[in-house]
Amino acid sequence: MNNYKRVILLILDSVGVGELPDAEQYGDKGANTVGNVAEFCNGLTLPNLQEMGLGNIIDIKGVDPVEKPTAHYGKMAEASAGKDTTTGHWELAGLQLESPFRTYPNGFPNEIINKFQAKIGREVIGNIPASGTKIIEDYGDEHLRTGKPIVYTSADSVFQIAAHEQVIPLDELYTICQIAREMLHGEHAVARVIARPFIGSPGSFERTTNRKDYSVSPPDKTVLDNLIAADRKVLGIGKISDIFNCQGITSSIKTKSNLEGLQILEKQLAEFTADLVFANLVDFDMLYGHRNDPVGYANALKEVDAYLPKILNSLQDTDLLIITADHGCDPTMVSTDHSREYVPLLAYHNSIKQGSSLGVRATFVDVAATIAEALNVNPTKNGTSFLHYM
Repeated sequence: MNNYKRVILLILDSVGVGELPDAEQYGDKGANTVGNVAEFCNGLTLPNLQEMGLGNIIDIKGVDPVEKPTAHYGKMAEASAGKDTTTGHWELAGLQLESPFRTYPNGFPNEIINKFQAKIGREVIGNIPASGTKIIEDYGDEHLRTGKPIVYTSADSVFQIAAHEQVIPLDELYTICQIAREMLHGEHAVARVIARPFIGSPGSFERTTNRKDYSVSPPDKTVLDNLIAADRKVLGIGKISDIFNCQGITSSIKTKSNLEGLQILEKQLAEFTADLVFANLVDFDMLYGHRNDPVGYANALKEVDAYLPKILNSLQDTDLLIITADHGCDPTMVSTDHSREYVPLLAYHNSIKQGSSLGVRATFVDVAATIAEALNVNPTKNGTSFLHYM
């Protein structure tokens, strides 16, 4: 038995800490999201993460290792095949995938597009891999003239649909995405269908925060399901509920920014609303990693670092905080896609006198194993808990 009553799992979406041994197979040789951002910006100033031990995990310009870190620290390898959001989060929750989700580097085949057009009663445009900002820049004017939704993908397993909010209202766009989700199963089971609404006019289009993800359901039980079976509560903050298709989530709060996510997290910590609080901060990935903006990425890291004391001060003595990521998205690389990287691991509770190394964990599932042990529920199939370090 242990004294933990609540676990807070905070995902810094895409904050990777260096290429995995198989990174070259994914086209990611040299990827190091935090390290390369620091080099590009001639150093990072992250005093609170530094104090916790971020600089003890890898060399980061401006973030030095400390002799007495306030948190336990380490890094984790992704054991699953892939480098997408769904795979990373599912592995953190206890599922290792042996095969990656299918991707479409040349766009979707006619059999999919023709069936989709017939079901929604509209022709589509695009159907190419592209970044979210470039696709609306290239096809937005035609979309305004014709009303045809823009379909596109990326190196990830996604079927994305962009539409101007004044051309295709949000409710209709969400319905169209649900139709796509119901179509894309079996051989064509992409990880996520994503609604990508935007506003503005040619030359000044802007994506809105009304994005919505439609994921496939996890194929097996996660630690979230085990918590529910034990009559525990799981709160998802940000896009967590979407990633798990609501499976294993008892309540959910959407967010529009990293800052809002942190503010909501702080408020939830003030009262006991769930046994597991699972939060995702997506701005790193969505706004900066995919847009090759290392300066914006650095500023996002600074914003989270500055807010971190409020989160730590809100923790109760029976809380365990785990900070990690789901993959990398190095904005200094030529590619705009996710990168196959280790992710950082910081574990904190109020009673730590001095943090120690958690080493290099072989799988993200170690997080699920630790949550299960901390909250006394059945573990998932794989993973080794690091709770004994606590």
